[in-house]
Amino acid sequence: MKRAKLLFDKIASLDNLELASRLASKGKKKRKNVKRFFEDKDKKLQFLHELLVSGKYHSMGYTKKSIVDRCSNKHREIFVPKFFPDQIVQWALILQIKPYLTRGMYAYSCASVEGRGSYYGYKYVKRILQDTKNTKYCLVMDIKRFYPSIDQDVLMDKFRKIIKDRRTIELIDKIVRSVPSGVPIGNYTSQWFANFFLQDYDHFVKERLHARYYVRYMDDMLLFCSSKDHLHFCVRRSKNFLKIQKLKIKPNYQVFLVANKIALGRAPDFLGYKFFRNFIALRGRTFLRARRRVSKVCNKSRLTAKDSSAILSYVSRINLVSNTKIYNSFVKNNINLGNCKKVVSFHDRQQAKQVQNLVKCG
Repeated sequence: MKRAKLLFDKIASLDNLELASRLASKGKKKRKNVKRFFEDKDKKLQFLHELLVSGKYHSMGYTKKSIVDRCSNKHREIFVPKFFPDQIVQWALILQIKPYLTRGMYAYSCASVEGRGSYYGYKYVKRILQDTKNTKYCLVMDIKRFYPSIDQDVLMDKFRKIIKDRRTIELIDKIVRSVPSGVPIGNYTSQWFANFFLQDYDHFVKERLHARYYVRYMDDMLLFCSSKDHLHFCVRRSKNFLKIQKLKIKPNYQVFLVANKIALGRAPDFLGYKFFRNFIALRGRTFLRARRRVSKVCNKSRLTAKDSSAILSYVSRINLVSNTKIYNSFVKNNINLGNCKKVVSFHDRQQAKQVQNLVKCG
């Protein structure tokens, strides 16, 4: 594979920086720092261009906050970078290196990739479970403290294998080294860097372990096989491979018989769903969150764009499992989906107008 050359001039170009600023501002137009940026956009982009070209750009630091991940109930530390210049630089970088990051990407690496996502992974798992022979057993595993455990030196070595441009490598290095270790949850670049970090492992699973069916959503992984012994073999080999990458598999990995509606076994729990061969069910926590959100919205006097988006998202999940009982009980009889769609549509139009106005003012 040829390494990418002459990327830095494209990254630092004013056109690329302007596009990056528009994309980075989506959903943030009401923030004071974003408004201040667009009031003097041209001058600030010119300053940023000169900062990058001169090699004087450095991260402006982060605002840290702790949250509870509602999917896993884990406490996570979030690093929020400054909109200007850091978020714009990160978007500008990814816009230009994205083709090289995706060039060797595994087809069923589903997280944070355009055109993929949870629905993409959902369809794949649903389809492969029809092959009862080669999906008799399932291996579920993930990586211990994945984002904080990514070794920065190993990550930079991986980038040097695909990018030859010295100044681009230096820019990536500045973003990577903006925290003492790992990659920070909150950077736009982090989701891309994390996926890229596991590309070698994806190829190892398919080409060396010969896994017929394998799907990954960031560090959550499913492998299917007709042999339980082979899946345990995959665990041992994966531990050795990831140890070289300075990562560890969580000790709570599981190998089990895949269940259908009537047979013994278990359903793989992945992407918020439980996958049986004959049907698919919502994960219990997802169902409870949906029910609570609907109850909360019903008690409000006004339907907000945030609530409407959440309801439509939950409805799409319910539709995927074809559970008409849940839909009729908690959605149809309580929420007007037509009004939800109108609220979201109106909000999106207002956001688009604000961007156009900000750009004109700039």
